[in-house]
Amino acid sequence: MSLVRVKEKFQVTLPASVREQAGVAVGDILEAKARGHRITLTPKRFIDEEIALALEDFKHGRFIGPFRSAKAAIRALRRAAR
Repeated sequence: MSLVRVKEKFQVTLPASVREQAGVAVGDILEAKARGHRITLTPKRFIDEEIALALEDFKHGRFIGPFRSAKAAIRALRRAAR
């Protein structure tokens, strides 16, 4: 069992042994859940990271559409590829 201290801004540092065992690396995304007085951090992998990146693009207006049809979507994608 490893103990960690909650620092200013409520930050904690994961001990190296815990990071290695969980396979957590710099830049990984962790899902935080609280149940009662228990906090669980779960590493989220590729698909969750891709969804997070796509949501960031959407928030910053980096998307095209919506489209009325599949043909319209294909036309827009071809135009964007040029």
